[in-house]
Amino acid sequence: MPIKIPNDLPAVQTLAGENIFVMTETRAITQDIRPLKIAVLNLMPKKIETETQISRILGNTPLQIEITFLRTSTHVSQNIPISHLNSFYRTFDEISNMKFDGLVITGAPVEQMEFEEVDYWDELCKIMEWSNTNVHSTIHICWGAQAGMYYHYGIKKYPLEKKLFGVFAHHADYPNSMLLRGFDSVFYAPHSRHTTVKREDIERVEGAKILASSEEAGVHIVYADGGRKFFVFGHAEYDPYTLDSEYKRDKALGLDIEIPKNYYPNDDPDMAPNVTWRAHGHLLYTNWLNYFVYQSTPYDIEKISK
Repeated sequence: MPIKIPNDLPAVQTLAGENIFVMTETRAITQDIRPLKIAVLNLMPKKIETETQISRILGNTPLQIEITFLRTSTHVSQNIPISHLNSFYRTFDEISNMKFDGLVITGAPVEQMEFEEVDYWDELCKIMEWSNTNVHSTIHICWGAQAGMYYHYGIKKYPLEKKLFGVFAHHADYPNSMLLRGFDSVFYAPHSRHTTVKREDIERVEGAKILASSEEAGVHIVYADGGRKFFVFGHAEYDPYTLDSEYKRDKALGLDIEIPKNYYPNDDPDMAPNVTWRAHGHLLYTNWLNYFVYQSTPYDIEKISK
């Protein structure tokens, strides 16, 4: 089954060109089936790029997925036309009385700020609190994972000596987790961040379980609240050239940025990057949608509760 997204979303043409089965709203209403309702709180400045990445990785499943893109009302992105936001996004106030089978909270380039200094922090806290009763399972990504761990469990983030940047090997700390079903003993994921969380802080949280980690990159995936919450500190959804774009952007700005690790052949930025993470990235989200959303969410979506 396909992913259902708005008819004119820019991602439609990109995904169709990749042979990803996309169903527009017009076609979807003719099918007698209850799609999984997934909200995506997109906090990234390059919203179209993130829309495409998330739509791509959620679309690799036999389930019908209906995506609702959310934005904050307390912060207006400067990198996207307001017409795009008005056409394809809804604010929290518009959906606060609704229920969703799943929620994705993306990262954001604000990790070097204190959480409370972020201009939309109060609004994000309201959304995360709302998710406890109105969302069956939530997956938090990168800074979104750090923000979620801080809000729900009081876990702090800590600055790194230098940016963690590249593609890193990981292993399963809890290989029997259904989220990691089908994973190899070693798998790869991109990371791009200046801060981290401490393993020992997470291990003190009742009901939280570290599912996967890396000797270089630290904690990668955390399960909590019986599968109602997941925290992914890497970027399984990244495109092949996302790290390349970040690296070349920072170089052009004269910033002190190292070549992303384990990414370019022979560490040569003029060569096409090695893509070693996409299969496991798709598997991660397919397993989440199947085992922690579809298999356990109520058929009557209004029965979702704390």
